[in-house]
Amino acid sequence: MSETVLPSFSARIVERLSVGATSRRERVIHSLDGLEDPVHPDALANSGAHLWRLLQEQAPDGLTSVDFLLGLDAGGILPTISLAGAARLPYKIAWKLHLPLDGAVRFSEPHAMRTDVFAYGITPGQRTVIVDDEITTGRTLADLTHRLREAGAVPLAAACLVEDTTRGARDLLSDLGLPLVSLTTIEGAA
Repeated sequence: MSETVLPSFSARIVERLSVGATSRRERVIHSLDGLEDPVHPDALANSGAHLWRLLQEQAPDGLTSVDFLLGLDAGGILPTISLAGAARLPYKIAWKLHLPLDGAVRFSEPHAMRTDVFAYGITPGQRTVIVDDEITTGRTLADLTHRLREAGAVPLAAACLVEDTTRGARDLLSDLGLPLVSLTTIEGAA
């Protein structure tokens, strides 16, 4: 039986052709988003396993007591599911849906067309790892971190597939005591 050789994870920045007034003009695309090439399920699983190993190495304190991963809707769903599978952890997804559900935490994604995002079922003492596909400025995750802490939850770390190293996200999150772990980095147009 022949072995399937999977391409390594890659990411790059492309210009968006249609953007709103508050949206970023560029978009990070990567080899797991299925935009350019089909994605083999093993590539998704391997990326989740690699990201979990990095999290354990770079943010080991408290990762043995994670209650769940909290992924951000749209781009954060795939890395959340792949990381949940590798870590054998449950997950929740924060959505841009305002619903009458308990434990609502509202936070902002300032560069999006629709800026309000909601995480539900958040209760005091819950220990989470926040997951997204890309991190640029870090403002969304910083606001989410503040709102989770106000609700009594404990964000332990942030994990992403791609970190833009030119916009200060790592420093912003570090100042909040939230380690940032990324599968790869890129240098965006500052």
